[in-house]
Amino acid sequence: MKILLAPDSFKGSLTAKQACDAMEEGIRRAGVDAEIVKVPLADGGEGTVQSLTDATGGTIYEAEVQDPLGRMVTAEYGILGDGVTAVIEMAEASGLVLVEEKLRDPRVTSTYGTGELILAALDRGCRKFILGIGGSATNDGGAGMAQALGIRLLDEEGDELARGGGQLDKLHRVDVSGMRAELKDSTFLVACDVDNPLSGPNGASAVFGPQKGATPEMVEELDRNLAHYADVLKRNLGVDVKDIPGAGAAGGLGAGLQAFLNSCLKSGIDIVLETVEFERFLEGADLVLSGEGQIDYQTVRGKTPFGVAQVGSAAGVPVVLLAGSIGSGAEVLYEHGVQSYFSIVSRPMTVEEAMCDAFELLADATEQVIRVMVK
Repeated sequence: MKILLAPDSFKGSLTAKQACDAMEEGIRRAGVDAEIVKVPLADGGEGTVQSLTDATGGTIYEAEVQDPLGRMVTAEYGILGDGVTAVIEMAEASGLVLVEEKLRDPRVTSTYGTGELILAALDRGCRKFILGIGGSATNDGGAGMAQALGIRLLDEEGDELARGGGQLDKLHRVDVSGMRAELKDSTFLVACDVDNPLSGPNGASAVFGPQKGATPEMVEELDRNLAHYADVLKRNLGVDVKDIPGAGAAGGLGAGLQAFLNSCLKSGIDIVLETVEFERFLEGADLVLSGEGQIDYQTVRGKTPFGVAQVGSAAGVPVVLLAGSIGSGAEVLYEHGVQSYFSIVSRPMTVEEAMCDAFELLADATEQVIRVMVK
């Protein structure tokens, strides 16, 4: 028989690849003679670089880039097994976790480092890009990224704008003549699972600004600035990004990627499943095991186990989920292709114990599932 292992990471405990290894260990313990195929996955958020490079036989590289406040930081990005596709998590360079809480101010934070990561991959010959844009510390509409790529953002005097969303009200003209030429022949696929517009009551500033340190007054300022930014982009580039679903993702980075790089925004798990050609691994499979740290009612909003179940059930292959914990509303998964789900926590224990022993717990739970399901 053939068993396909396709988990996400168990955040803080196991990478997706380690989760595959633990599941394989459990199957071996059950004494089942099976072909085991391991496809570590992610949903476009944290862990996407690792899972896609692991799944495609790619390589992870490091680059020295600027963090949201302009300080140097070492960031990772991946190049997939095809040698021409880069996978980048913007949080590596422009993430909220890089900024101490007392220094968080989305008027000054910038996506410049994300642009530097794109350039690093471009210099290694990449012409296809997959970007995960969750976890940002920024609210600059992707302006910093654009500046790193050679695009000039100018005020009325013809001077370059300083970085940060707090400066966008001064934007008068956009000059793309200095943008790296190779970018015009590159494609950008963006993992985006929110549909917020750039500005307005559901826009980047109003919805996501407070978690990045914005006061109510800052939110109003930043929202006005992003609306002005969109007006200038439309006037100079002929691209109207203000109301595009997903334009408000990552503090408006979604809009910048659309305006400057003609990107395509798509569900993260769909991008990952297509990139690894998941359907071909399902051929001849008798069982799929997936999972992540927690499954609950939010899992159906584009999380990895949901995506796996959708594709697996369509192919007529049973999908079983294993998770560190089972939250409220998880039963909705039965309506979306999941045959069953189980927690790997087998006895009373602290969260710390569960996270520390995650490999053994996942292996043990997998063994019990296999002993029940495989005669």
